[in-house]
Amino acid sequence: MPFIAAALLSLSLQQAPPPCKGAPYDDFDFWVGTWDVHGTNGQLAGRNVITEEENGCLLVERWTNTGGVTGQSYNFYDLETESWRQVWVSGGITINYAGGLNEDGSMALQGTIAYRQDPVATFPFRGKWTPNEDGTVTQTFHQYNPQTEEWGVWFIGEYSRAEAE
Repeated sequence: MPFIAAALLSLSLQQAPPPCKGAPYDDFDFWVGTWDVHGTNGQLAGRNVITEEENGCLLVERWTNTGGVTGQSYNFYDLETESWRQVWVSGGITINYAGGLNEDGSMALQGTIAYRQDPVATFPFRGKWTPNEDGTVTQTFHQYNPQTEEWGVWFIGEYSRAEAE
């Protein structure tokens, strides 16, 4: 009998749908792909590759700017907080924030940015990814300045699908 139970369990696991499909797991799928990113001046800022991994449970970002500086993020729907999270790591900064789709269909995250310096400087930080009708994505980052008590633009990028290489 143990053999039959193990076989039935194996069969049921094979037929189970992928664990991370449908809402809310697909909320950030518009960002998946290979992108050329241009700044507000129209110049190429870098290339960003976003892949779906772990059966759709994780989006991994791999950024390289035009100067060769890199960074990566893990993006996932957090079951505990019922929100999307992004953890970004590069040689100069870390960003840790959470959120979800807003009323406009943009992914909006809020948290903190920390700069690797002595002493470490940490500030409130916001990011928003907006899918556009033409297939591009607009990414907007703002950082809070405690001295002026205002949010300032940190980066705005226009994502367009990269040509196949």
